[in-house]
Amino acid sequence: MIITEVESIVLLDRLHFVKVHTDEGLVGIGEVSPMKASVTHSVVTTVLAPLLVGEEATDIERLWRRMYTKPFKLGPGGAQLNAIAGVDIALWDLLGKATGQPVYKLLGGKYRSGTKVYASSMSRSLTPEQEADRALSFKEQGFHGYKIHSATPWMHDDGFDQTVATVTAVRESVGDGFPIMVDVNNAYYPHTAVKIARALEELGVWHFEEPLAAHDYEAYARLADTVDIPIAVGEQEYSSWQFRDLITVGRVDILQPDVIKCGGITELKKIAVLADTYTKPITVHNTQQTVGTAAHAHVWVSTPACVYPQEYNIEHNPILDDTPIWTNPLLPVDGVITPHELPGLGVELDDAVIARLRTA
Repeated sequence: MIITEVESIVLLDRLHFVKVHTDEGLVGIGEVSPMKASVTHSVVTTVLAPLLVGEEATDIERLWRRMYTKPFKLGPGGAQLNAIAGVDIALWDLLGKATGQPVYKLLGGKYRSGTKVYASSMSRSLTPEQEADRALSFKEQGFHGYKIHSATPWMHDDGFDQTVATVTAVRESVGDGFPIMVDVNNAYYPHTAVKIARALEELGVWHFEEPLAAHDYEAYARLADTVDIPIAVGEQEYSSWQFRDLITVGRVDILQPDVIKCGGITELKKIAVLADTYTKPITVHNTQQTVGTAAHAHVWVSTPACVYPQEYNIEHNPILDDTPIWTNPLLPVDGVITPHELPGLGVELDDAVIARLRTA
């Protein structure tokens, strides 16, 4: 099964998908993290596609290494690994379609039948009282926790921050048994992170996500050693080598790889082996509700380290909700996501809608 085309698709300059076409007529789909679609679109079309056309589509490990090593000095993180992720996910989708198997079976079969998910609130504009009402509504819908984003990213003790007030209101609303997660996107200096962490401990927060500057692994180690609340990090790590250092140097408690950032399913499998080796749980970073969630779902059900509820973005997305771009949505039922029992990822894009929304 030879690759004939690697097609990069950008919707409304915001969402980035990849289709890998083959000489047998099968097409695999993948998704790229949408942080800067114009950049990753260029990487896929000008860097990765020429390396793949004419190659055997089922040689996934060899092709991954080719995409990682041949674009000399373009890595090892960010746009290159994001772009590789989109292609890699599409190759796994192709392999499943070619063999007639769901991807999870190619990853070793089901370790669990489905995966619990928590509701991830991406809004930073809600008052503590509004967040509290929202958290209660998602608890009543069956979600297994609620995550807030309550501070201005990368401001180092400056900017908007209502973390403690919001968690206090949410805890009063949902009661003691419902998990609350807090993500502040690298908002604090180390001494402030300790102070906030201790306040969150008293409020029974389940995990404290990215309180410090990314890659300041020594500061993360000091924080993790100082407080009892689990520290969760990983959405800004892109390779198994970075996760090795995050574990051994940063000593964080929970790993958060993202399949559409960290080089796709091939690399996430290796990160999962590291997690098992060092007895670290995985709670992935997952903000894309279509192909990204489907790819994650196949990893979740087949990976022992994915023991805790995983992230699910509950924000309204007009591209997805008002003009659905896929024909068979994968959605949580009573707070649980179970991958489709179909070949590959089991989800397909609606070509007519894609054509209408496509900007690149």
